[in-house]
Amino acid sequence: MEQSPLSLSLLVLLLSSCSIFDQFEDTHQQRFSKDVVTIQDLQSVELKNVSIPQVSPVVAVYPMSFTDQTGQRKSNSEFALFSTAITQQPNALLIRALKHAGNGKFFRVVERVGLDNLVKERSLIRSAREQSVNEEEKKKALRPLLFAGILIEGAVISYEANLESGGLGARYLGVGKSVMYREDNITVSMRMVSVATGEVLLEVLSQKTIFSYGKSEDIFRFVEADSELVEIELGNARNESSTIALMKAIEGAVLEIVNTGYDKGFWILQNNDEGVE
Repeated sequence: MEQSPLSLSLLVLLLSSCSIFDQFEDTHQQRFSKDVVTIQDLQSVELKNVSIPQVSPVVAVYPMSFTDQTGQRKSNSEFALFSTAITQQPNALLIRALKHAGNGKFFRVVERVGLDNLVKERSLIRSAREQSVNEEEKKKALRPLLFAGILIEGAVISYEANLESGGLGARYLGVGKSVMYREDNITVSMRMVSVATGEVLLEVLSQKTIFSYGKSEDIFRFVEADSELVEIELGNARNESSTIALMKAIEGAVLEIVNTGYDKGFWILQNNDEGVE
């Protein structure tokens, strides 16, 4: 059975593009075959391994003491988006970074985000004990809440989109390939405040770059006397997580507070009579 010129041309086109499809498939198979990456794998090893002080400082983070001040929205060239570019709960990432320092032994973090719920539960416990028929249970007193000597405050002060972008592309005999990239930047300001005096003891800045890239490949062929065109195009893109980038920036700020605190003598190393000069 004689095949038409269009069928033969399509067959040649598919065979010539097999290498691109194979590469595309291999790339995705490798991606899905990777081990699952957890948040713990992305945490700062340097922050986790900082030296432990003789006395762990008690710190507090209030709900509105560390917020997003950028007002940045997700970028889109086609229509307006009302979703914010970064999470609106950066204080949760800050608390996590503080608890991560020194493998959880550097700071003692007290609960202030859900303080109302904590007070209500303590009131329920007192009420239940007062109504108890057990005299020993009535005499039990709740331990007082731990108060903080230091407040950790600050904000996400900058989200600069598309600081740098570019790309590279080439085409030869109907076969083309292009690669594009883009860089955004996020900046965090953090300060350590003394509860006793209200003095700002330390203030630091931390930045993290968010990198994005995309690549595409395409093939086109004229299949019928230069009048019918068949084109195949494929590609993929990858964007760094803005939340992970913010987490890294916050961890960098906490690490700087820890190191600067040692330099200024706010913490004293274990088995050391004097603070770090």
